[in-house]
Amino acid sequence: MPKKKKSKKIKKTKNLKKTKLSKIKSSAKAVEKKSNIPGNDEKPEIKKIKKQPTEKRIYNLKDFVVYPKHGVGKITAIEKAKIGEIDIQFYKILVEKEKLTLTVPINQQSKLRPIASINQINKCISILKTKPKIKRTMWSRRAQEYDQKINSGKIYELAEVVKDLNKNTDIIADQSYSERQLFEKAYERLKSEFEAVLNVSSEDVQKKMDKALGRSNITESVG
Repeated sequence: MPKKKKSKKIKKTKNLKKTKLSKIKSSAKAVEKKSNIPGNDEKPEIKKIKKQPTEKRIYNLKDFVVYPKHGVGKITAIEKAKIGEIDIQFYKILVEKEKLTLTVPINQQSKLRPIASINQINKCISILKTKPKIKRTMWSRRAQEYDQKINSGKIYELAEVVKDLNKNTDIIADQSYSERQLFEKAYERLKSEFEAVLNVSSEDVQKKMDKALGRSNITESVG
């Protein structure tokens, strides 16, 4: 009789081992399945969908736009051309200050921006009224920073350059040649955008800007 009890115990332990093994196997399979689920260990393959380039904004004929490296320009024509088998529509933009005509495809106009609003012009005037930031870094580094700001196409950065390089004097000796060049470049860029937005004469814009910069005495002496 005791022998039979032992065999029953052995059978029970074997069955327990089998159930444990089956549980371990099933959990291992579950782990394998989970690892195959996207977003766990392996990242799912992202298939790139080719899209037709879309135009970001539609500008009209005679609209003023800003091209960062050249400043304010006017759309003189909207034309079509065929390159290979693709029809391309593009803007012809005249940058009068530089006597330059740019050709910008409509679907590649990310660099273009519309001219500033009246509120942005007013913000620029308030920037011009603030004190210039004097940095103690080498001029070559500062000149590079100023040049990047001028060519950024951002009107507030342009106003900051004008403000920082402004000298309340008309004495050329007070400014280095490169400093004066950068100031004049930024000043003319800003002035041309003021003219386009406010729709006033160059002289009136100059008076407005010089007053904000504290250069009114210079304008009067020159005028």
